[in-house]
Amino acid sequence: MGCIEELTHEILAKGLTFKECREFITKTCPTIYHIQPGTKLFGEGIIGNPPIVVGTDGNTVVFPYVKPCHGTFILKIEDPKEATRLSIIGVKPNKR
Repeated sequence: MGCIEELTHEILAKGLTFKECREFITKTCPTIYHIQPGTKLFGEGIIGNPPIVVGTDGNTVVFPYVKPCHGTFILKIEDPKEATRLSIIGVKPNKR
C-alpha cells in the first residue's frame, strides 16, 4: 500500500507513551485488538511495545504509529478492507 503518511488520516494525539496509546484507544474505540510488533497495517509493519492495541469503530481503524525522530502518534484512517482484515488477524483481549 505504500507509506501510511500518504493515506488520508487524522491525527488524534501525539507525543504519547505506548501505555498512554493503549489507554486512549481502549477508551475511545468500541472494538480493540492486540497485535504484535511487525504486524502489517496498511502494508507497513507497526512498531511498538507489545501488545500493541489497535481499535476499530465500524470502518475506521485507530492505531499508534511511530515516526522515528518525531515520536508516537495515534492515527485514525477509514478503510473498510483494513478494518475487516484486522478483525481476522487481531486478537481480542479477554473481557474484564
